[in-house]
Amino acid sequence: MEALSPEVWFLLAMVAALAGFVDAIAGGGGLLALPALLAAGLPPLQALATNKLQGSFGTLTATVHHVRHGGLKLRELWPAVLLTFIGAASGTVCVQVLPNTLLEHLVPVLLIGFAVYFLFSLRVGDADARQRIGLPAFGLLIGFTVGFYDGFFGPGTGSFFALGFVLLLGWNLRRATGGTKLLNFTSNIASLLFFALGGHVLWGLGLVMGLAQVAGAWAGSHMVLRHGSRIVRPLLVVVCLALSLKLLLSA
Repeated sequence: MEALSPEVWFLLAMVAALAGFVDAIAGGGGLLALPALLAAGLPPLQALATNKLQGSFGTLTATVHHVRHGGLKLRELWPAVLLTFIGAASGTVCVQVLPNTLLEHLVPVLLIGFAVYFLFSLRVGDADARQRIGLPAFGLLIGFTVGFYDGFFGPGTGSFFALGFVLLLGWNLRRATGGTKLLNFTSNIASLLFFALGGHVLWGLGLVMGLAQVAGAWAGSHMVLRHGSRIVRPLLVVVCLALSLKLLLSA
């Protein structure tokens, strides 16, 4: 970290602010922040761990903003929060000992499918739809599994959470975005805790980027609450396709 110039610190902070803005609306902020950390010369595990630290600031800011403006009720999602934490902690432990080559090829295909769904589905909008499963089952099916995925691999986590809220709970996009931020914050914190126990977090850099994330996340959350699906829906499609392209090129 001592080798990073002031200019690189500044650029990383600006990238974090933009990532916070995008992440608060549609997820996918890691598409910007993680490659920037790797380009700055950080080893992969340090980049992943530091990205979790700075990303936690953004998802916390977005969550608080949604709660304060009535877009999210914490009490109803506590089973999903608990199971997301357990899943993310498990995934973070596994990623330090197991390869994730299968996910590198599978996830782009899933994200392209999600992009097509968000683009063409008439059910995705500003009105709630029919709920298909209960909240405890949602916590196990989406909270634990997507949380594990976020701790183990990560790209597209926000899109997976958002799709779960829309398809299974019938939530509208504005409400689903608030729930997504809460569960994404939970998975970030769980993953950060276990990365920290492994000694992989660069705290100074992560805190600087985290403060920049706060500004971007506040602006993005404000846009969601004001414009709803008019801004969330197209940006979800763009983020899914951009993540898919990046993962396919990396593979």
